[in-house]
Amino acid sequence: MSVGAARGPARGPDTDLTPTGPRRRAGQALLARAGRLLWVWPTALALAVCLYGAGGPLLWDDELATWNAANRSPAEIFHLLGNLDAVIGAYYLLIHFWAEAFGHSVLALRIPSALAMAGAAAFVTLTGRKLFTPTAGLVAGLLFALTPSVSRYGQEVRGYAFVVLLAAAATFLLLRALERPTAGRWVLYALALAGAGLFHVVALVLIVPHALVAAGRWWTGRARGVLVGHPLAVLGAVLPLLPLIALGQDQVGRQLSWLAKPTVPAVARMWPNLYGSAWVGLLVLACAALPLAWPHGRRPAVEAGLVAVLPIPLLWAASQGHTSYFLDRYLLFTLPAWAVLAGAGLAALRPRALTAIGLAAVLVLGAHDQRVVRQRYAHTTWDGAAAAKVIADGYRPGDGVAPQRYGNAIFTAVPTALDLYLPERVRLDDVFVERSAVELGELYPQLCADPAACLDGVQRVWVVTVLPDEDTAPGRAPVVHDDPFEGFDPAQAEALRKAFPKSTVTHRHNVLVTLMER
Repeated sequence: MSVGAARGPARGPDTDLTPTGPRRRAGQALLARAGRLLWVWPTALALAVCLYGAGGPLLWDDELATWNAANRSPAEIFHLLGNLDAVIGAYYLLIHFWAEAFGHSVLALRIPSALAMAGAAAFVTLTGRKLFTPTAGLVAGLLFALTPSVSRYGQEVRGYAFVVLLAAAATFLLLRALERPTAGRWVLYALALAGAGLFHVVALVLIVPHALVAAGRWWTGRARGVLVGHPLAVLGAVLPLLPLIALGQDQVGRQLSWLAKPTVPAVARMWPNLYGSAWVGLLVLACAALPLAWPHGRRPAVEAGLVAVLPIPLLWAASQGHTSYFLDRYLLFTLPAWAVLAGAGLAALRPRALTAIGLAAVLVLGAHDQRVVRQRYAHTTWDGAAAAKVIADGYRPGDGVAPQRYGNAIFTAVPTALDLYLPERVRLDDVFVERSAVELGELYPQLCADPAACLDGVQRVWVVTVLPDEDTAPGRAPVVHDDPFEGFDPAQAEALRKAFPKSTVTHRHNVLVTLMER
């Protein structure tokens, strides 16, 4: 046997028997696996950012309305939805069951939104990778996670984060279906689109840019079966929502009558609010324009741009009729597409250090706004928790409460804030309530017609009054508000003054707590 034979066969390109060969293949497999898991890092970052300080800000009126509804039984929630807030019903039910399992603390109530924004970051990353490159996907996901409004609404006890999640999922699942149009992929797309509409009907405006993306793929021969699969998927998503849409239209006057018809400048004013930071919004806009300038990135940039841009003028145009739907938080579902565009622009910058500098700029420019959204009064101007503590410290069994309502027909947050923040040992009867909001299937109760008669037998009443914001211009003395009946129905105020001559007033942050005694 020759020496050469003893050493084994000659090594060709496919017969690398050295340890380096298996190590190289293992390294390549590891890199491929890491590429598939790129979404983990933006997801983890978004979750951490949204959870950080989430229990600090007090709940504001809309969040308290959520708790008011979600704290009812499922049957009572459905009773409410027949009269009001049908288009938010899915979120109310979700929070009801979540709170039953995990508690009613402020942090517990906000965790679902944080989880939803984290999921949205994952789909942003996957969409960026599919349309552009893995690096673009990673940068897009990180940019999305660092956007101040993602933190703001990832800490909101409302359904906006779920709309963002399902809109991002729908866009990604549409691209998958266009890539390989199987029945299963179209069903997943339909479910995500229906979910976005279920949590907020306005998000169904995505149907238009999605249809244009699908039509463009079909026209250029990049997708098969689109003419059948896409319309059927959209039909399957919208048909189950038609009863909800019809009921929402019946209720829209009560829910959106406060929104003014938008003007053209309203779009410019909306943009900083959409990002929670004017500087971050400008940086995203600049970076999002970069892919449109590159021939190799123009097609995917146009597709992402349609999803990002088109809902804004469509919603603006739809709001020129009797009802306006144009509000920055109603357009949050466009953020994922904007992040994909801006992420692609940042990822393509050379040298690579510019990409890191761009992400650092988002972090620095948004730092102040990130701090602001975590402050105690970031969401509201008055301290319902402090008012509840005053009552709890001085409570006696049999005490009643008269919360400020601004009349009989307008829900305000004061009664709900007291229900949320008061300890379980404190049981207060609302002295002017004849039929409860739960009994009526409403967010506000029916008040008694004779306020003086309602006070018979009550020895002490806690009057809680929200005051105008105490902030004043520099150099001006603050305005002192000491009227415990500001905003009260005159008949109720008169009945309280006559029945309870003794009063003790306690000031807290923009709220008066007045103990009235016979």
